[in-house]
Amino acid sequence: MFDIAIIGAGPGGYTAADEAARRGKSVVLFERNLLGGTCLNRGCVPTKALLRSSKTYAEAIGGSEYGIASSGVQLDFSAMHTRKAKIVTSLRDGLTKLMKKDKVKLIEGEAQIVSANDASCTIVCGNMEYEARETVIATGSVPKRIPIPGIELPGVLTSDDILEGEGKDLSSLIIIGGGVIGVECAEIYAALGRQVTILEAMERILPPFDKEIAQRVNMHLKKSNVKIEIAARVAEITQQDDILCVRYCNKKGDEQQICARGVLIATGRTAETTGLFVNNIHAKLEHGALVCDNDGRSSLPHVWAIGDVRAGTTQLAHVAMAQARNVIRVICHEEQLMNEQLIPSCVYTSPEVASIGITETEAKERGLLIRTAKVVTGSNAKCLIEGGDSGYLKLISAKDNGRILGAQLVCPRATDLIGELTVAIAQDMTAAQLAAVIHPHPTVNELIAEAALQLI
Repeated sequence: MFDIAIIGAGPGGYTAADEAARRGKSVVLFERNLLGGTCLNRGCVPTKALLRSSKTYAEAIGGSEYGIASSGVQLDFSAMHTRKAKIVTSLRDGLTKLMKKDKVKLIEGEAQIVSANDASCTIVCGNMEYEARETVIATGSVPKRIPIPGIELPGVLTSDDILEGEGKDLSSLIIIGGGVIGVECAEIYAALGRQVTILEAMERILPPFDKEIAQRVNMHLKKSNVKIEIAARVAEITQQDDILCVRYCNKKGDEQQICARGVLIATGRTAETTGLFVNNIHAKLEHGALVCDNDGRSSLPHVWAIGDVRAGTTQLAHVAMAQARNVIRVICHEEQLMNEQLIPSCVYTSPEVASIGITETEAKERGLLIRTAKVVTGSNAKCLIEGGDSGYLKLISAKDNGRILGAQLVCPRATDLIGELTVAIAQDMTAAQLAAVIHPHPTVNELIAEAALQLI
């Protein structure tokens, strides 16, 4: 009998295992694929590694802007993926050592819950049965396959195909979906000089983000020769020899067709619960995801869920890790630590994008009295030194007490800066308190100080 069983060894699963083991609990961790889950093996980490390589290539061939003349620059697509694999392997090896140090029993294979009662859960993996007092489901999500005729054709890819193994070296790519996955993949291929088209069904790319952020990213991608069609309704995918063609209706309702060497389906992800429950065990689901209370309890006794598999969860690795820490603390009769309502979002384009808290539009919709301050990157020495497209940092504060309520960034190092602003909001800091902190010069961080000063 184990104290805690965890199904899925992605960011949520391995974090839960570590948290539980450090509290002296006996832990068994199941993973059917690779330790690290989607994020490490075919998601966040590979994407960012490939973005770094593609950016380096783009900078090398465009070095004249920095006073560097270069010739004979060659792209080695295979070497890009070799570097990516080396990073992934190094991090996965580190996790393996951590699990061994924590004395977590790691089981490779597909785990299924065969019984769940008030005393324990029984889990089958391979030909073995395992019993645990508490079970945490962290099976994550898989790419969503939307019902488009032709979606099963060879050459129609998911993000897994793009990011795993040696990737796909394509001279042209159509991306269906202009969310974070679609935009970041577009950035990779466009920086390598490939022909890229994004077809987005909504009225703009990056729908969850502030409208101005979406506009800035749209401008940047177009400057990188990415063609973007918004309000595009895809009808079908067809194949002509080794070329794939996508037929769609544009914003005006006119039927269009575009062809490329590959088509990437980037229309989001869906919770992975396939085959998880057997023997007539029925958990409450919502669109395939486990419905849980605020502590992470599912409808089954002593069964919890964290990360993408939990209904209503923002599908981000850092959210899964936060939920893991909270769930283990609750299981161990401790108070939750992480604020799951305050979630920073990042997009690793160039310039980077980050957002936290409420936007100006959301504040107005709620009837909040606010003040805003916006600082453009052209006034910041480090941003000019770094180069790249124009951007900005916007702070939103409450008009009555000056508390920071939100921030939106489109600038170099935005994904690093957002941490400071997340802390500021979490700690109810005011613009005056933020402005009182000396920020070093020259740094991109000075954008924060300058915006805060405008609010006092």
